[in-house]
Amino acid sequence: MRNRETRTDIEAAIDDLKHRTLASIPGEFARLVYLASTRDYNTGRYCHEGLFSQFTPEVSVCALEVCHEETFKRLVYRPLSEFVKDVKNYIASTREAPSDVLEAWKKLEPFRVAIPLDHEPLEAEVFMSNVRVALAVLESLQETGSDSRQPA
Repeated sequence: MRNRETRTDIEAAIDDLKHRTLASIPGEFARLVYLASTRDYNTGRYCHEGLFSQFTPEVSVCALEVCHEETFKRLVYRPLSEFVKDVKNYIASTREAPSDVLEAWKKLEPFRVAIPLDHEPLEAEVFMSNVRVALAVLESLQETGSDSRQPA
């Protein structure tokens, strides 16, 4: 019976996370970055005070892991043109100069931390490749002044 309660609790926590928190974050890429930001960079352990106040830490961590992995997979298998638009929208939401973000991302590759801990190596490679392509497309659009056109 304990496993059933735990599974039910995890499903409730996932539902809570999706409908309360993630629904208010526009775009899959932004959701991925948000979910990755709930993970401690030193330990890989997730923490979300809102979930922790409603559910046990174990259930909350499991819900965060599941949502992180699902969001990551949706992005990996998303058509490249949609992926580019999502990255563009995320960069615009940072309120930083897009050229500054593009430059920092090319040099530092901070998007690497958005990859879930337990990932398929090939999916991680596809994700990294897609981000690099998106950055190149967005940089090219900036240089040509065609930023208002449909990317890729």
